Amino acid sequence: QVRLVESGGGLVQTGGSLRLSCAFSGGSFTNYAMGWFRQAPGKEREFVSAIDWSGSNIRHADFVKGRFTISRDNAKSTEYLHMANLSPEDTAVYYCAASHAVIPPVPARGYDFWGQGTQVTVSS
Repeated sequence: QVRLVESGGGLVQTGGSLRLSCAFSGGSFTNYAMGWFRQAPGKEREFVSAIDWSGSNIRHADFVKGRFTISRDNAKSTEYLHMANLSPEDTAVYYCAASHAVIPPVPARGYDFWGQGTQVTVSS
């Protein structure tokens, strides 16, 4: 059974940076596209970024605006999300997800496995 464990969340000031990690286990990492989603209090879960198995096909939500970088290290079975120039609007629980799809999906329903989430809080 695939297991995803996020880490790296925390409290950061406006304009600061964080790097989230997602450790993958229980399967072959290169069989999966990987994604990041977030959910703020009282809001629906929304797509952030996704990357295909090779790292050559990357998709971002419009609000990322060049601030976030998604990457993966297949040798370490780990996905990353580097977030820079953070604002309070980025405060949310961030989830990583794994998909069997070749092209990384945008809708959450395209993902087969989910992590438990890591809290990111940006103070003003």
